Amino acid sequence: MAGKALSLLPPLLLAAAGLAGLLLLCVPTRDIREPPALKYGIVLDAGSSHTSMFIYKWPADKENDTGIVGQHSSCDAQGGGISSYADNPSGAGQSLVECLNQALRDVPKERHAGTPLYLGATAGMRLLNLTSPEASANVLAAVTQTLTQYPFDFRGARILSGQDEGVFGWVTANYLLENFIKYGWVGRWFRPRKGTLGAMDLGGASTQITFETTSPTEDPANEVQLRLYGQRYRVYTHSFLCYGRDQVLRRLLARALQTHGSHPCWPRGYSTHVMLWDVYELPCTAAQRPQAFNRSARVSLAGSSDPALCRSLVSQLFNSSSCHFSRCSFNGVFQPPVAGKFIAFSAFFYTMDFLRTVMGLPVATLQQLEGAVVTLCNQTWSELQARAPDDRARLPDYCAGAMFVQQLLSRGYGFDERSFGGVTFQKKAGDTAVGWALGYMLNLTNLIPADPPGLRKGTDFSSWVVLLLLFAAMLLAAFALLLHQARSTKSASTI
Repeated sequence: MAGKALSLLPPLLLAAAGLAGLLLLCVPTRDIREPPALKYGIVLDAGSSHTSMFIYKWPADKENDTGIVGQHSSCDAQGGGISSYADNPSGAGQSLVECLNQALRDVPKERHAGTPLYLGATAGMRLLNLTSPEASANVLAAVTQTLTQYPFDFRGARILSGQDEGVFGWVTANYLLENFIKYGWVGRWFRPRKGTLGAMDLGGASTQITFETTSPTEDPANEVQLRLYGQRYRVYTHSFLCYGRDQVLRRLLARALQTHGSHPCWPRGYSTHVMLWDVYELPCTAAQRPQAFNRSARVSLAGSSDPALCRSLVSQLFNSSSCHFSRCSFNGVFQPPVAGKFIAFSAFFYTMDFLRTVMGLPVATLQQLEGAVVTLCNQTWSELQARAPDDRARLPDYCAGAMFVQQLLSRGYGFDERSFGGVTFQKKAGDTAVGWALGYMLNLTNLIPADPPGLRKGTDFSSWVVLLLLFAAMLLAAFALLLHQARSTKSASTI
């Protein structure tokens, strides 16, 4: 018996070796190596209403890969956006300290000096720069002074254009969803056939729409051409300043003060005192600003829960009377017809999420969205407080915000029932927030090459074929030996 067991040992060992080899081939090379060292990057998104910090990470030896840069951590700075510190520039820098101290903890100390740090300011600072370039420069100087005190590789604080904000948001969304390029299991890169997604961002002071288009745009100011991974993309983008959620609310408030005795978008039973200077101080409400008014005056205003009047108030924000192109979105701005799928984030997501989760209303179609907005705008102040008692500060403005989103998508951008079905409202893709910040860092750190990557993960395809054939031959040989051994044993037993 011992002799039989020993005679079976060589073929069994050969079979085991073949099986082990196949199993090793099925495990990606990066899974059986030591975890690679990580690199980090920090972006401060200085928005109009607040500043958010995002820390990203990626394998140090894979800078030209795709889909590997992910969000490591994030932080929301206390207080308003840096543009709100125009009269106290040092306060803008101080507002970032808590998040920067978190970055010191979140990024390993040995990586501090090699971690790029960027600050990008958006529409709030664009507005401040319009009204007071000196105040804008002072705020940027103050935040720069704070940022340079930290051990990171600070690479500047600047104001992004609306076009930058739109394009970088589009890059972020499509990068995270692997729409530019994808890595296949056989060790080769390939370009997915699903195409790119359009991106819509609704911030505090501006809103952006960006999507790929096949034909040249009629207005060159709205076209950006990109080369990513060897593929050229023609992208339409436009940013509407003063059409962010906060500025829209301010503009609606200015109109309500002048044309109504109450605010039709506020819930009935809610009232507050409004300081006139807070309403008229920024350029977005300059058209409604009275020639003479008491800056320190406070006016009492109550809500009336009137969906029809609210819709009328919001629709006045969209001027469709003049267009010098073959077609326009609104305010005379050229826009090709929306096509394909879209991802809508920032305040788009928060608005739809409130309608779905707090109000419990369906919003899968434009008709459902319109009905949900009417239902919301019919709510009284006590009814809203009962639904969301912890959201008291924002509750009065949800009707106006939702009405604006519905009107912007249908009346402004021209979505119909069919195209609206292709819009997804998301806050994150995986564990990473969707917004312009990641696309901005990818661009400035050259993590997206213009040409196709030459790197390969794991084993080269031709090597895979050779190894598979080799191990298949080993398995066949092992089984042949086992069969031969079994027959020999049977013959010996017969004798």
